Formats: sequence, C-alpha cells, structure tokens
Amino acid sequence: MSRSVEPPRVLNIEDLRRAAKRRLPRVVFDYVDGGAEDELTLRANCRAFQAVTFQPRCAVATPACDLRITVLDTPLSMPLILAPVGSSRLIYPRGEEAAARAAGAAGIAYALSTLSGCHLEDVAATSKAPVWYQLYLVGGRDCALSAIERAKAAGFSALVVTIDTAVAGMRERDLRNGVKELLSGNLWSMLPFVSQLLTKPRWLAGFIADGGLMKFPNVVVPGKGPMLYADVTAALEQSVVTWEDLKWIGQAWNGRIVIKGIHTSDDARRAVDAGASALVVSNHGGRQLDGVAPTLRILPEVVASVGDRIEILFDGGIRRGSDIIKALCLGARAVMVGRAYAYGLGAAGGLGVARAIEILRTDLVRTLKLLGCAYIAELDRSYVDVPTDWPVP
Repeated sequence: MSRSVEPPRVLNIEDLRRAAKRRLPRVVFDYVDGGAEDELTLRANCRAFQAVTFQPRCAVATPACDLRITVLDTPLSMPLILAPVGSSRLIYPRGEEAAARAAGAAGIAYALSTLSGCHLEDVAATSKAPVWYQLYLVGGRDCALSAIERAKAAGFSALVVTIDTAVAGMRERDLRNGVKELLSGNLWSMLPFVSQLLTKPRWLAGFIADGGLMKFPNVVVPGKGPMLYADVTAALEQSVVTWEDLKWIGQAWNGRIVIKGIHTSDDARRAVDAGASALVVSNHGGRQLDGVAPTLRILPEVVASVGDRIEILFDGGIRRGSDIIKALCLGARAVMVGRAYAYGLGAAGGLGVARAIEILRTDLVRTLKLLGCAYIAELDRSYVDVPTDWPVP
C-alpha cells in the first residue's frame, strides 16, 4: 500500500478526500467533489445518516462477522459495489482499470460508466469479480447497441441503465473552474485556467503520460469514431432514456438490468413493471436535480412500495461503514459508492481505491460487532431509530 494512504495518515474516507484534494487540480477535484447548483442535495445525502441512530444489542458475543451477500444471484464479499464514475481516467491514469482491479481483489462488483476513458474490454479483463456496464444513450441508439454487444461479449454480468440525466445538472464549480474553456482548444480562452493544472505536477505528468485528454472509446459514433470529451453535455441532452427505451434495451441485452436513479415509489413500481432485476435508489449524488430529498429518506418508502419483487440497491452520501449498515437496516440489499472510492483513486490510484474499500470493510465489521449482530443478512429496522417526521411506512 502507498504510504500516502496508510494509517495513521489515512483513517477514514474524509482523509482520502483531503489527500485527493492535495494531488488533483482544482478542476478535477471539484468534478469529483461537487454537486448541482447550491449543492443542497449533496449535503443532505450525508446529513441524513446523522438523523438515523442505532439501537444496539449489548452483551452479545460476535467473534466473527459474516459480510457476504448475493446480489443478482452473484456472491459478493460484502454489500458494496463501486458505482460508475465517469471520466475516472482524468482522476488517475487508467483510472477505470485501477478501480476495477481493486474491486476484483476485494471480491466486490464494479460498474463501469459509459463515459469511461478505458476500453470496456480492458476493464472487464482486470477484475476477478463481477463487472457491470452502465449505459447512457449518448451517440444514439446504434452506438448504444454496439456497446451492449461489446459488453455482453466481454463478460459484463449486468446492465445499469441510468434514468435521471435528461440533461446534465448545473454543476457551478465546473463552470467556475473553466471546464468549457479548457476543453475549447482556444489558447486565449484556456490561459486564465491553465495555472490550476501546472500547480499539480505529479497529476500533470501522469495525465500527459496517459495520453492527455481522453476520448470515450465505448461511445463509437458511426462514421465519426470515439466521441470527443468536449461533446458530453450536448450528447446527454440528445439521449434521454424513457421507459419505452427500456423495451429495446432489454431485448438487446437479454440479461440482468439495473435501473439507477429511482427517486419515488411510482418509479420503483415502473422499474418492476419494466422487468428490471434491481433498482438503485439514487439522486446521482446530488449532481443532477438539486433540492430533491436525500436518498436515505426515500429508501423506506421505495422498499414498502415494491416489497421483495425486485432487489433494491442504494447510493448517496455514504462515507462510513456505519452508513452502509443504516441503509441495509432500512431495506437496501447492498449499496453503491462513488465519491468514497473516487477520493481514493484521486489520492493514490488503485492503492487508494483498495484503501477506501478496506476502510469501509473494517467499519462494517466493527459496527456489526458493536450492534451485537454477527450476520449482515440479519440486519433490520429494529437496529435503527428513524426520525418521526420521515415518511416511513
């Protein structure tokens, strides 16, 4: 393990966040760290965990804790999945491959973003555990169908369809940091913002050695080739996923589909009706529509609306293993984390991702023992107390 992420220097995810901030240019760090508009939902996702308190069973011996679980009939070493994080190759050279390798070594699943800088085949080959492919319809239907066929051939075991990106969220940090200008190719436009790259020489050296500004090799536009990095915002606006689209996507994939971006019980029921195998209660980490409720507050309502008809996953605001436990107590089968491992990737590449996973695993075991619960599968609502003003059925 890199000394930069070893204890006592790094004890928790916030320590990894600070380490990533030291290594990354502001424009890259804020891309990972930031949210939409006033970032109300971004902060609320984290604060929601503070409102839920534990009710432990004391004087209970738990010499060993079993973290194993199955998701989509696939065994995982713990109820943790690395969520799709676009442009991970900007965070660290071959970033998607580094994250997938760390996930595989830990025995957990990794979900690859459509907006990846690495070929999906290369990412699948690096992991010893399940890999999922997250689908945007950028580039159009033919482009998506091509990616689906490639993902099937490469051995991806589930398709994650994200439904909350009708347009890109208003991420003001990105605009203030000059993302548009830095991607313009116009020297005079870029000049006021270049200094933030030059002040991070370790990152810059790695970025240049890795080929500089990436394209999207899994978004191959017919007649044009891989989509350019600068085309993302416009491409998202032209590629809204509808419930009708799930029909042809499902026919093309002919396998397990996970619908990510569920905010309401109505959409949860539609996911069931669409034939999805799992859904993710998610508000995109507060990066899309600002002002929606934190996902932890929505989770019990979604669970009550669909029961055991579909596997329910959760993401949003997780920074500690105790956060994972709270989500499981409220009905999630497993959780997806994005920023928590992206901070590790930004701090030290694959070693940082491995450290993030290790931190969360250690937290899980300690929290279970302190709760007096030896098995992840035995967690339920009796272990937590939820605020009375939450809409809990």
